Amino acid sequence: MPDQGLCTVIVGCQWGDEGKGKIVDVLAENVDIVARYQGGANAGHTVHVGSAEFILHQIPSGILHEGKRCLLGNGVVLDVQQFFEEYDALVARGIDMEGRVGVSRRAQLLMPYHKMMDKALEDSAAEKIGTTGRGIGPAYEDKAGRRGVRVADLANPGRLVQRIDAAKARICERLNEMGVGTEELDRAMDVTLALGERLLSLATDVGPEISAALKADRRVLLEGAQGTALDLDHGTYPFVTSSNTTAAAAATGTGIGPTSIDRVIGVVKAYTTRVGEGPLPSAFEPEMDAHIRELGAEFGATTGRPRRCGWFDSVLTRYASQVNGLTGVAVTKLDVLDTLSELQIATAYRMPDGSVTERFPADTWSLSAVEPVYETMPGWESPTGHVRKLEDLPKNARAYLDRIEELTNAPVDWVSVGSKRSQIIPVG
Repeated sequence: MPDQGLCTVIVGCQWGDEGKGKIVDVLAENVDIVARYQGGANAGHTVHVGSAEFILHQIPSGILHEGKRCLLGNGVVLDVQQFFEEYDALVARGIDMEGRVGVSRRAQLLMPYHKMMDKALEDSAAEKIGTTGRGIGPAYEDKAGRRGVRVADLANPGRLVQRIDAAKARICERLNEMGVGTEELDRAMDVTLALGERLLSLATDVGPEISAALKADRRVLLEGAQGTALDLDHGTYPFVTSSNTTAAAAATGTGIGPTSIDRVIGVVKAYTTRVGEGPLPSAFEPEMDAHIRELGAEFGATTGRPRRCGWFDSVLTRYASQVNGLTGVAVTKLDVLDTLSELQIATAYRMPDGSVTERFPADTWSLSAVEPVYETMPGWESPTGHVRKLEDLPKNARAYLDRIEELTNAPVDWVSVGSKRSQIIPVG
């Protein structure tokens, strides 16, 4: 099994949905703390334990391993009601939660009015972003505007009421101008705020807790949501999420120094998918798109929306390797390609002006018009779901992984050939 170091970051290297949850689940067995560093309930990590399926939106998937401490850092925007629905559902399914979950006192609260505003803005937008409607953008907007409400504010009722009333009045005014009714808002707010005391009982200082664990030589795993191409700064802006999804945010979003991080593992699918609006340069033709979507069950864990599918895009993953400083790669869903006679990998882009580049362009509109330069490789046309050792994979499958490793500029450390824990193969 590849050495993790004391502090490892798991980051998506495409447009999210890469299978980070299953990689975190496997690595969590050998760590003491798993911490989420950004995002909100718009994330969806699907993990299979035996015959059971767990879909986790906010609580780190390390919770499925007995005794692991799971933390939500200050970089998260917390949907309190959804968080406790998820928490209680895990308890109902026999997961021991006592003393195992902590939430940063510095984490921002995602309120019902954020969800209302998110939906209203997307419905009225001439150019759709493809938001999940979970209120993530408006919550981060309030955070950046210094109007947000944090977990720590729950301990001061006077200040809490003042901040919430000001935010609610501002957003209600905007919603009314847009012709959106707010009759249900007060009831939704009451439900959320009624959970305040319960949330305070889980509040902790995440940064000091992680730092103390590392000093005691305990292992820590930091997980993000979404993927590199959805990063607010480095992704396909404006078709991005509202936070920094890349590895550098792991330090900012948990309250530790960047020198505390030993390893950065990037998760990539053996092909490429995207949900929501925005460019997908290596997109399949419609028939192939539908075929791979069916084989890979490519539907969003949070929204159920169908994902667009395409060939492996090494221009993007090479960019992700550079942005995140990858020390290793985990390749998921290799088995989805088992029946294909040949595969293509995008190794460069032909730009609208005819030039060819191996770099991921900043101009999203240019990206929408690029023509991928493909390299064709033979498929293996053989099932891989039963394979448990790298050397037992078909020769052409290993060649495909070798090429991904070469083009991404990071070694392949893990390969997934199915949804079960036993189907994730360590390399080396």
